[in-house]
Amino acid sequence: MIILGIDPGTAVTGYGVLRGDRPGMPALVECGVIRTRARDPLPARLAEIHEGVQELIARHRPDVLSLEDVFFSKNVRTTVVLGHARGVIMLAAQQAGVPVHEFPPAEIKKAVVGTGAASKEQVQFMLVRLLRLKSVPTPSDAADGVAAALTYALGAHVPRLPSTAELRARAARGLPR
Repeated sequence: MIILGIDPGTAVTGYGVLRGDRPGMPALVECGVIRTRARDPLPARLAEIHEGVQELIARHRPDVLSLEDVFFSKNVRTTVVLGHARGVIMLAAQQAGVPVHEFPPAEIKKAVVGTGAASKEQVQFMLVRLLRLKSVPTPSDAADGVAAALTYALGAHVPRLPSTAELRARAARGLPR
């Protein structure tokens, strides 16, 4: 399985590609960033991000795209612009027939470190340990893309199982378990 993880941004979009062909922890194939020029208009920057993701998908042929979900910034404009970047990333995946799984930042931190309140440094430390890397993926946006891919690989995409109480309630209504 090949997982493309993406940390969206309009200035810098980080990505990481993991391959999980054998049992155990997946291997890092590639990581990096898609940079846009701050002076370019937003539509041009979005086009660059879209084309960059299309190129990554064509080169690696991922089975799934793991995308960091939007976080809510104090600056509403930042949140909206980030949503635009996420939109063109999802469009590129949809056009290529690659399923997208979205994870909130806290869920990514929890999957990689064990707590949703982990610092960037803690996430980077665990990436090095879990993936047996010699050094932290750089820049930090690339590390965030790797963390998004690792979240999917670690099983955060597995649907939540119903509780015993939910199963009993279903059975009481005559629904299948």
